[in-house]
Amino acid sequence: MPPGGSRVVKTVGDYYKRRSRQPEKCPGAPWVAMRFLLVDRILSLEPGRSITAIKNVSAAEEYLADHFPGYPVLPGVMMLECLVQTGAWLMRSTEDFRYSTILLKQAKALKYNNFVQPGQTLTVSAAVHERTDREYVFKGSGTVDGKSTFSARVTLEQFNLADRNSALAGSDQSRIDEMRGRFSQLWTPASEREAG
Repeated sequence: MPPGGSRVVKTVGDYYKRRSRQPEKCPGAPWVAMRFLLVDRILSLEPGRSITAIKNVSAAEEYLADHFPGYPVLPGVMMLECLVQTGAWLMRSTEDFRYSTILLKQAKALKYNNFVQPGQTLTVSAAVHERTDREYVFKGSGTVDGKSTFSARVTLEQFNLADRNSALAGSDQSRIDEMRGRFSQLWTPASEREAG
């Protein structure tokens, strides 16, 4: 082995096998950390009720190169993911970061109205429609300059990995700590904004 203990990767297959055994920032987790962070800032937040966040769309985002060549627009699935991530931040705040994992369980009444292009800011709003211990149902929408881009009703489910495998409790805590850190970068409560 070379100094430092790393191995030389001989094939693409070797690379992916090696990567699958080295999750990023989630020790003990069976996957790689989230790659698409689609919330740039949280504008307003009422725990248990509603949230508004923004996504600044940049021409530098890789997925725009192929969607569509010569006419880049934010893919619809990414607009939906913006809503999922926005709702997840509200859930984390409401639940005081009790759960490590929040996943999309269902999307209904999804309607796309306008394109979102590089240089535009997508404003995403989500309001709690129903809530149980493990699930939140949100009515959400996205706008650019006041014009509707999409609307949907989504159900998000929250849980800890240790609920199914107690050996993953450390991974839960790592994910929760990481999300708390990100949240502090995205959201500044009004009281702190006014004091600053």
